[in-house]
Amino acid sequence: MNTSGTSNPEYVNARVRARRAALFTDDEYRKLVRMSPAEIARRMEETEYEAEINALGTRHSGVDLIEYALNRNLAKHFDDLLDFSEGKVYDLIARYLRKFDAWNAKTIIRGLYVGADRDSIETDLIRAGEFSDRMISRLLDAGTIEDVVTILEGTIFGEGLTEAYTDYEETDLLVPLENAIDRGFYGHLLDDLPNTEPVQLYREFLVAEIDFRNARNALRLARSGADIDPAAYYIDGGKLFSPSELNTLVQDQEELVSHIRESSYGRELTDVLDELEDVDSMISFERGIEKVLLAYSKRLGNVYPMSIAPVISYILAKEREVENIRAIARGREAGLSQSEIESELVIL
Repeated sequence: MNTSGTSNPEYVNARVRARRAALFTDDEYRKLVRMSPAEIARRMEETEYEAEINALGTRHSGVDLIEYALNRNLAKHFDDLLDFSEGKVYDLIARYLRKFDAWNAKTIIRGLYVGADRDSIETDLIRAGEFSDRMISRLLDAGTIEDVVTILEGTIFGEGLTEAYTDYEETDLLVPLENAIDRGFYGHLLDDLPNTEPVQLYREFLVAEIDFRNARNALRLARSGADIDPAAYYIDGGKLFSPSELNTLVQDQEELVSHIRESSYGRELTDVLDELEDVDSMISFERGIEKVLLAYSKRLGNVYPMSIAPVISYILAKEREVENIRAIARGREAGLSQSEIESELVIL
């Protein structure tokens, strides 16, 4: 790995194409939905998850085995991406993988909020960002959410979390803290990007992701009914909302949905927005947003194969694979029906 000098997008994308071909298909998800957790683990052992299942099988079983294997495999693949990337390609991938630092910070905060034990929280962590094992251990050992905020001082999340903690104390809602973490991540993604065509495509995708994140956060705030200034947690860099527009629209969910529908994303989000209005389900909306982002990244990767876009598309697709298998295993353990589990999946 070389963080300076010439980039190697052709080589990285060739490696990514091979790994993308190994991802689970929609038909495989439908087969998994009919299996028990033990059967899912045995099926995973026949795939590229073999090494993780075998290494962890003596200590874990059932859903725990599946989740630990999924997270370890995900981290391995993304570490590999960095290992065979050079120059600007390495920098862009490393920036994007900080999303797992954000994921881990939010997961630990949520766990403390609901009183989960350390082992339960650790199961959901994905060690694929920049946080060291020592940092993650410190966060897991934190006794309170305030301790987590203190530990994260000096990271890209520190300043925003410190400011958001006051709102959390006043409302007892996690929205301010989660939005602050998102802002810390996305706020550094667009820093100092060169004005070249391949990087512009990367920027285009990031702008879309920021817009959809603002839309999701705005709807969460609208539904919470909390007296929180949405503009204070606005993520800069998008084009869908200005801070003042968001502050107004969050007061009226129908206007908020109409604003999204009339935007440049409206055509791609039509089905998602219709479903949101019909079933009044935030979960359905968030699944739909993830599906749109997945399709959008895949399209960019197909149109511009020598840019960073195929790598970002693969990262999202691998994430979705892990989330889908986890959702199936948890759903089967909880006794959900096949249709209930399938409604939780993000597939194209």
